[in-house]
Amino acid sequence: MTKILIAAISGVLAGVCSMPGRAAADDARIVTAVNRSSALILRSLAVYPEFHTCFSCHHHGVGGFMLPILRKRGYAVTASDIAAVTRHTEADLRTDIELYRKMQGQPGAVPRAGYALLALASGGVKRDEVTDTVVNYILKHDADRGFWPAASNRPPSEVSPFTNAFLAIRALKAYGEPMDKQAIEARIAGARQWLERAAPKETEDRVFRVWAMEEAGGPRDAIRAEVKALVSEQRPDGGWAQLPGGSSDAYATGSALTMLLSTRSLSTKDAACRQAVKYLLDTQESDGSWHVATRSRPSMPYFESGFPHGRDQFISIAASAWATAALSLAGPAQVSRTLASR
Repeated sequence: MTKILIAAISGVLAGVCSMPGRAAADDARIVTAVNRSSALILRSLAVYPEFHTCFSCHHHGVGGFMLPILRKRGYAVTASDIAAVTRHTEADLRTDIELYRKMQGQPGAVPRAGYALLALASGGVKRDEVTDTVVNYILKHDADRGFWPAASNRPPSEVSPFTNAFLAIRALKAYGEPMDKQAIEARIAGARQWLERAAPKETEDRVFRVWAMEEAGGPRDAIRAEVKALVSEQRPDGGWAQLPGGSSDAYATGSALTMLLSTRSLSTKDAACRQAVKYLLDTQESDGSWHVATRSRPSMPYFESGFPHGRDQFISIAASAWATAALSLAGPAQVSRTLASR
């Protein structure tokens, strides 16, 4: 199933084309922005394990999803870069494998397990004892409720049941055991029914509701309506805000644009895409990052992870990874060696 997932991702990446009539200078600006941000993210991914051994949704989850997208499009991301993320992720899961066998899981519950399997699947890791155990935990977690409720209040990444639904369904499709086929189909069907009924409250909800419904095979009219609602919330500056009435930021904008392009819900020809790209390019900082202020209370002692912005570094690297993925999908389908090396 992992091979099928990778093939599907490859098809999406091949199908997202450059904007017709876009000047070479625009492509160059996008590629330069991606090169700057990806270099900074890769440095932080290398530094993080020196201070903390655990997997992190913000570094390894979103970063692990982003890196193969960049590599597919010709950027300077190596197989070793991706393997370093998957090794760290798998080692963390293996350390607590008994907790998963006991259906306790790790702190962070489904979001942490789901982002970990997202990183492994994106990196091409095949099914093994670790993935079987973790995906069984996801399959059975809160099975009586029909969805995966939030287990913590760490916005925006670990507060939305819609994010949990996307991560869980993607994991079940990537790593579900064949002998659990009926149980998996039933779990996804239940989640699909919940997704159709549940009302999103903020951008994270809307982004991952669409993504989860796509993964679950939800009704096209419901998906189109949710896409329309999300696009209608794009702000005049071209970005999206995390919260209604808030200011645009790279996390909301990057995750929204990544989802809209990777699900083909938006074309690079569309004005909404061009405006979002302009917003991301205009707000990138000189060091290659995007700064987003945290809304979460710290869950671990402070340390420097090699990414800027101090106590905002974790949300900022997640935001930067989403923004980088979005720009790479909106830019040239295949980066030339000349541009990629800048």
